[in-house]
Amino acid sequence: MTRLRFIFTLAFAFLSALVNVSTAASAQQKTDVTGKWAFAVVTDNGTGTPTVTFKQAGEKVTGTYESTRLGVRALDGTVKGDTIRFVLKGSVAGMPDLFFEGVLVDANNMKGSLEMGGLGSATFTGTRQK
Repeated sequence: MTRLRFIFTLAFAFLSALVNVSTAASAQQKTDVTGKWAFAVVTDNGTGTPTVTFKQAGEKVTGTYESTRLGVRALDGTVKGDTIRFVLKGSVAGMPDLFFEGVLVDANNMKGSLEMGGLGSATFTGTRQK
């Protein structure tokens, strides 16, 4: 009887571990930022409202950042878990790179901060457009 109980306990522990691994893998696979996002970037000089378009392949993110102030700029970054990081390279000499880092609040919302290449910092929010 003790041997049978040990076998059932071992089998239950194995199945529980298997379910946890499967659930964690599914949660990571659900993170996909592909699509158009409406951003609000809040700086000391006011709020900008760029449109950001992401294309995600695995953890890699590419796309464009389009605003009246900066025009259209390419972006490159990563998504790991619920954390997104991407950079806009300076488009002309003397223009700093912009480094964004944020978290996905849910499938359609993100928030975070950005560093403007030594020229200050800002916060941002993003909402996926439908």
